[in-house]
Amino acid sequence: MSQKATLKTTFDRTQVIQPFYTGAGVALSQDGRVLATCVGEDVLLTDMRSGQVLSRIEGDGEIVTSLSLTPSASHVIACSRSLSMRIYAIDAPSEDATVEATLLRTLKPHSAPVIVCAVDKTGTLLATGGADGVVKVWDIRGGYVTHTFHGHSGIISALLFFEVDPSTHPETSKNTAGRKRKANRNEVEQAEENNTAGFRLASGGEDGKVRVWNLLKRSTVAILDSHVSVVRGLDYCPEENALVSASRDQTAIIWDTQTWKTRNTIPVLEAVESCGFLQGGSVIFTAGERGCVRLWSATKGEEVTAEQDEGTETEAILSVLSSDQLPFLLSVHADQTLVMHSLSPLTEDGLKLPIPPLPILRRISGTHDEVIDLALIGQHGKYLALATNTEEVRIVSLESRQDTESSNDSFTGAYFGSDIAQLKAHEDIVITIDVDPSGHWLATGSKDNTARIWRMDPENNSYGCHAVFTGHAGALGGIAMSHSDPETDDPLSRPPRWLVTGSQDRTVKRWEVPPYVPGRTNTPGKAKYTRKAHDKEINALDASYHPRDPVFASASQDKTVKIWDVESGETLGVLRGHSRGVWAVRFSPLDPSISIQGAQHQGTAKGKGWVATGGGDRTVRIWSLVDYSCVATLEGHSNSVLKVVWLPSPSMAVDSSANNDDEMDVDGGSAKPQKSTDKRTLVASAAADGLVKVWDLSIGECATTLDGHEDRVWGLAVIDPAKNAGTYSEYNPLFSTRTLISGGADAVLNFWSDTSASTASAAAEREERIIEEDQELSNLRYAGKLREAVGLAIAMERPSTLLSLFTEVLQKSAEAHNPHEDGETMDVDVSSTTVSHHQRRRVRKIGTDTDNETLNAIVNALSDSQIFALLLWLRDWNASAKNSGTAQRVLYAIVRNVPAERMAKLHGGTVTDGGPEGKRFRKGKAELKDVVAALAAYTERHIQRVDELQEESYLVDFTLGEMDDVGGG
Repeated sequence: MSQKATLKTTFDRTQVIQPFYTGAGVALSQDGRVLATCVGEDVLLTDMRSGQVLSRIEGDGEIVTSLSLTPSASHVIACSRSLSMRIYAIDAPSEDATVEATLLRTLKPHSAPVIVCAVDKTGTLLATGGADGVVKVWDIRGGYVTHTFHGHSGIISALLFFEVDPSTHPETSKNTAGRKRKANRNEVEQAEENNTAGFRLASGGEDGKVRVWNLLKRSTVAILDSHVSVVRGLDYCPEENALVSASRDQTAIIWDTQTWKTRNTIPVLEAVESCGFLQGGSVIFTAGERGCVRLWSATKGEEVTAEQDEGTETEAILSVLSSDQLPFLLSVHADQTLVMHSLSPLTEDGLKLPIPPLPILRRISGTHDEVIDLALIGQHGKYLALATNTEEVRIVSLESRQDTESSNDSFTGAYFGSDIAQLKAHEDIVITIDVDPSGHWLATGSKDNTARIWRMDPENNSYGCHAVFTGHAGALGGIAMSHSDPETDDPLSRPPRWLVTGSQDRTVKRWEVPPYVPGRTNTPGKAKYTRKAHDKEINALDASYHPRDPVFASASQDKTVKIWDVESGETLGVLRGHSRGVWAVRFSPLDPSISIQGAQHQGTAKGKGWVATGGGDRTVRIWSLVDYSCVATLEGHSNSVLKVVWLPSPSMAVDSSANNDDEMDVDGGSAKPQKSTDKRTLVASAAADGLVKVWDLSIGECATTLDGHEDRVWGLAVIDPAKNAGTYSEYNPLFSTRTLISGGADAVLNFWSDTSASTASAAAEREERIIEEDQELSNLRYAGKLREAVGLAIAMERPSTLLSLFTEVLQKSAEAHNPHEDGETMDVDVSSTTVSHHQRRRVRKIGTDTDNETLNAIVNALSDSQIFALLLWLRDWNASAKNSGTAQRVLYAIVRNVPAERMAKLHGGTVTDGGPEGKRFRKGKAELKDVVAALAAYTERHIQRVDELQEESYLVDFTLGEMDDVGGG
C-alpha cells in the first residue's frame, strides 16, 4: 500500500526525565527497594533498582513537611503545611511494576506543622513531632493516638523508636517484678506487657535536650541535657546498649542506656545533621554541613576516615538513611541530590586506618533544576551532558535497564535517567556546551569567564578536564568546536583542532587546542586571535561542517549574526533581519537533499549550506551562505526563540514502529534499512513560550507543535539513528528513529520520537478499514439485513448512519403492519365523523407499531457500553424535532427491554459523540443521570409541541366544517 505524497509530521513523547525530589522528607524501605520522596505537594514512590516511578500520590495543595515509610513499604505517611496527616496503604506491584496508593484516612495531628516523624521497626507505630513542641504516637492502621508527650520547649527536630532489654534496665525490671506479684493479673496481659516493656521513644528538640520516653508506662525515662543547639541525629545500638545523639553544636554524644550517663563526647567540628552506629556499634558515622560522611571510633572518639575535601554550601548533607540490611548509606544533600555511599571499606579483611572515604555507588539528582543547555556524548550518544544552572555539568545515562551489564545487581549500574558523573571545575554557572562529532570531547563555557574542554570516556568511567582557556573579560555566551575534523580510529587521543568562544565582552576568540598527553590535565590553551565581533553581548556560536572551508557564526544581542573565517578571523558576511537580539544559530548539515521553499539555491546551496537562527522577535529565519540572504521567515512562537536545530535526513533510518513486513530478506532475515521517500527538510525550534515547534522548510510552515514544558525551553538536541544503525539502535528503541530532546527551566527533559511513518501507516490502515466497513455496511443494507447493519454501525460509532438505519427499520416495520399503498392504518375508524382529516394524517404518519420486534432484537444484542453510547446519540437526536420520532421509538425499545437494575449500572467513561462520517470526536466523562435529564427535558418539549398542534387542529376542523356548511347552504 503506497502512502500519500504529503507525509504528516508527528512526534510523540516516548520518554521523560522529571524531578522526583525537590526537598522536605525522604524515606527508604528496609530492603532499600522503595524510595519515597517529596515533589512539592506530591509524594513519589520510586524503585531504587530501576529508577522507575512506582506511584505518584497527589497532595492536598500544600508543601509536604515530613514523610515516613513503613519498613515493609506497606504504608506511607505524609504531613503537610495544611496541618493534615494523610496515611496511605500501598498495594502489591501490578503487572506493569507500578503500585496503587489508597488513602486510608486524613488526620490533624498537631496544632502546628509536623516537622519530623518516625516509624517503629514493626511498622505499626508512628511518632510525630511538631513545631508546637509536642510528641505524639499513633497506631498507623487504627489511625488513633496512643501516646502524647509534653516537655520540650521548642520544635521537635529528631525522633527514634528503639527497644531495650527490660531485664537490664532498672526502671523496667522493678516495675515488671511488681506486676508479677499481683495475683489477680491475667497471664496473657502480663506476657504482653513483658514483651512491650522495653519499647522506648527518644525525641530531640530545638532546646538541645534529648528526652527518652517509656511507651508502656507513658513516662519520662531520662532527660539528656548536654547539647547546646538543635538535636538532629539519634540512633541506638542494642549490642552496646548505647544511644548516640548529634547536634548542630558540632558534637556527637554517646550515652549509656542503662545509666543514661555520657560515655563519650566527639568533637565533630561541623554542624551535624545525621548520625548512626555501624559495625555493631564500634563505628559511628556523622554527616552535616561539610557535605561528606565521616566515620569515628565509638570508644576513642577519633575520626577514622581519611581527610576529605569540604563541599560547598549546596552540597551540605541534610540527612542520612541507613538500614542493617543495606550495604550502603543514602545521604540527602541540600542541592536535592541523593548519594549512595558503599560500606564495603568496613567489611574488608585487614582493615587499616585511616579508612578511605566511602565509595559512591550512585549519585541521583532529585531535580536538574533549570536545564540551560544539553548535548549527546559517547560513542553512540548513549549519554547526555546537562548544564543545569550550577557550576558542574551532569552526565546522564540514556540506557534502558536491560542494556546494562550490571542489570542483575540491585543497586548499581546505569539505567535511563541515572546520573553517572559530574564535571566539576568551573567556579560559576555553566551557560553553554558543545560536543565534537565523535562525542568524546565536550566544551563548556561558564560565567567564570573561562572555557574548558573535557575528555569523555563513559565506557571506562573516565572524565577529565583536558584544557582550560582563560582570557575573556565577561561571561561566555557561546562556544563551538571544530565539527569537520577527519575521522580517526582513536578519537579519545585526538581532541578537536580548534575552539571558538564568544563572550559578554563582545569579542570572539579562536583557541588552539593542546594535543592530548596521557595523565596531563587542565592544560592552558592559547588564543590564536581575538576579534571585536559585535556591539552587544554574544549569545551563541556554531561551527560549520565544511571539511575544507570551515567557518563559524556568532549571534548577538545587537540583532545580527556574523559569519567568520576560522583561519583568518575575517568577517565573511553579516545576516541582518531580526528585529531583536538573536539567541540561537545553527549550521545545516552538508546534505544535498535539503529543500527550502522559495530558495534560489537548493540542495547544499552550492556546497556552502544554510544557517538557521532564532531571535527575540519570535521568528526562526533560514539564511543562504551563498549571498547571506534570508530565504525563509518562520513565525508562530509567542515568545523569544532560544534554540534551533536541524533534524537529520531519514534517508537511512527506518521508523521502528512502522510495518516493515514487506522489507524482509529473501532468506527470511531481518529487514534491511531502506531509503526513505521522505523529502521533508525539518528544523526544530525551542522558545520561551514553553513550546517546541518542528518546521517543514519544503512548504515553509509549522509541521507540528510539541507541548510538554511549563516554562521556557533552553536546550534542544537530536538523536540521529543513522549514526547508530545496526549497533546500539537494535536493542534501544529510543535510538531507532529521529528523536528530539528538549530541556527547560521546569527541570524536565522530554524525548520526542518521530512517529511520522507509523502515523502515516496507521492512517492508511484506518482509511482502508473504513472503506471496508462502509462496503460491508452497504452490502447489509442492500441485502435488507437491517438488524446486522445497525449492530455494525454501532460498533463503527457512526451516529448519522445509525439514525438513517433506525428510520429505515421503522419505515419497513410500518409498511409491514400497514399493507395499503398510502400507509393508512386500519386501527382507527376513519369514516367516523369524530375523526378529523388532520387526525387521520397523523395516524397514517405515525402508525401504531410501538413494540417493534426488530428494535427489541437489536437492543437485546447490545452490550452495556453500546447501550450507553446509543443513549448519548439518542440525546442528540431527540434535540431535533425532525429526528425526535425515531429517537423516541428507539428510547422506548431500550426502556422496554433493558431491566432497571442493568440500566442503573450503566456508566460513562470517555465516550464518542457524533460528527462527520469517518471522524470520531472524543468527549469527556458522561453520567447516566445527565443523559436521562437531557432526554426528559426535550421529550417534555416535544409533548408540549404535539399538544399545541392538536389544539390548533380543532380550529382547522371547525373552520373547514363552517366552510362546508356555508358551501352547502
